[in-house]
Amino acid sequence: MEKYMKIVLVAALLLSGANVFAQNYKFGHINTNELFALMPERDSAQQILQNFAKELENQLEIMRVELNNKYNDYLNEQENLTDLIKQTKEQEINDLDQRIRGFETTAQQELQRKEAELFQPIYEKANNAIQEVAKENKFTYVFDLAARALIYFSEDSENIMPLVKKKLGIE
Repeated sequence: MEKYMKIVLVAALLLSGANVFAQNYKFGHINTNELFALMPERDSAQQILQNFAKELENQLEIMRVELNNKYNDYLNEQENLTDLIKQTKEQEINDLDQRIRGFETTAQQELQRKEAELFQPIYEKANNAIQEVAKENKFTYVFDLAARALIYFSEDSENIMPLVKKKLGIE
């Protein structure tokens, strides 16, 4: 009897396993870079980011001009300055140079923070639309062609770009 139960149990497991293999999987793909480029919000976010970067660059240029002017003045007056004044001016130039380097680092960090602040909601909107389309159309998997991890996809894989564009109201 125990042997019979084992056979029934193994048969049940095999049949349930075969059922898993018999399921119809539905695959889709999308290029999120292309989708993101089509989203109208991206253009305005890009413009805001460019304006912010320009402001930072303008401030950096003002600081560099100030440094160059101080350095040129120092070189022109160097022979007529006492040692104490030379040291003071050299320290001023070094301090300004350090402030510029600090500003460059901080500006780069601020630019990255601003980019994330502007683009993260757009990425989330696109990702949510992709997930909604995948659920509504019963896709088992959706692959992102922009990730370049996918080496091959067959003609059976459906490009969901038109569905996501429709979901987002993009023509």
